[in-house]
Amino acid sequence: MNSLAAALSSISPHIAHVLPVSDDGGSTAEIVRVLGGPAVGDIRSRCLRLSDVSTAESRAVKRLLQHRLPMDRAAARAAWQPIVEGSDALWEGIESPYKHTIRAFLIHFNQHILVHASHDFDFAGGSIGNFFFAGARLFLNSLNAAIFLYSRVSGIPQETAVLPITKSVSDQRVVLGACLADGRLVRGQNAISHPDGSKGGGDALPSPITRVCYLSSDVDHGSPAVGAAAEVHPSLNPLVETKLRSAHALVYGCGSLYTSICPSLIVRGVGEEVAALGPHVPRILMLNGSPDRETSGMVASDYVKAITGALNREHELSHEPSTYVTVLFCPKGAVARIPIDHEVLEGMGIRVVEVPSTMDAASGTMLYDSQAVVDALVEVLGQQRPSPLPRRPPPSPPPAVLPHRRRVGTNTHDTRGST
Repeated sequence: MNSLAAALSSISPHIAHVLPVSDDGGSTAEIVRVLGGPAVGDIRSRCLRLSDVSTAESRAVKRLLQHRLPMDRAAARAAWQPIVEGSDALWEGIESPYKHTIRAFLIHFNQHILVHASHDFDFAGGSIGNFFFAGARLFLNSLNAAIFLYSRVSGIPQETAVLPITKSVSDQRVVLGACLADGRLVRGQNAISHPDGSKGGGDALPSPITRVCYLSSDVDHGSPAVGAAAEVHPSLNPLVETKLRSAHALVYGCGSLYTSICPSLIVRGVGEEVAALGPHVPRILMLNGSPDRETSGMVASDYVKAITGALNREHELSHEPSTYVTVLFCPKGAVARIPIDHEVLEGMGIRVVEVPSTMDAASGTMLYDSQAVVDALVEVLGQQRPSPLPRRPPPSPPPAVLPHRRRVGTNTHDTRGST
């Protein structure tokens, strides 16, 4: 989905990218191990994809923030020092205001690493963007504030939001678990999706995933089952709730079904808000171009059932699939990699749209064409745009006080309570 994110801005800059904070691989895992807090790798990656590259300085900022240190431990530590000191060639082209801002948070991150020296932080393969993000989060004591700062530094349009699905708690760590059909529990996103470190994900899981959940940090990998005491329920980010209530469309992006999509759907409150969207709001599921370790043997309707189960939180809600998914995008030419069972989908009330795609020679996967996705979304939005409602006179006499909604620009904001 990262490769398509920037193209979506041509439809509207008013897009909210909602992402999980349960990534536990690479340098993200090392930051969480030593400094705690939510994982920021997925959020940093999406922010960089949305970053401005229209000027030489903005390109230099992006080059710095997407830079990774060498994989050798000693070489990585040696390469980190001139970066944090501000003398590395990566700083070329970044003027003083930006340089001082970015470097201040890298220094703050480095100071926290020194304070936790006994944990022996490993810089190998570390992302400078992750280090900047961690420093900003620690200084501001808020993940949302850190994202806001990062967005301004990287030139993301102000109307575009990148939001963590859960409420920002600076030192809270979120652990993802997968319950398998054979009763086993797999703990950690990395262990679920690609334990061998490859993007392909390796062999299929020993048993199909029945659901994913969030776990407390003291649950052991390989436990026979997840108990009520082990499962935790992080709070929904109020900013996500607000965006859902004013949404003109909802897109479940392509990506790892159980480790990238469902973690944002199982949070309490998300299913309720999606179900409350009006019938004119399309809910679009973008099917992947090939199965992976998590979804081996699944057909298209199984993906819909997984989305439905996650939003219903298995048994807490009881909405039908068409409440959550109205349109399914699939890569045209994906053949039988993920079989499209049209009759079952039609019976669910879901329309299938084939989107032009290209074959990626390296992975053998069908990848969506960015402009084709934009065209398909515009077509769906045009078809489901609501017709104007007739004007009706206000009731007489009006009540003294009513919770109300006010319209500002193209967004509807709920003025009840505060965020």
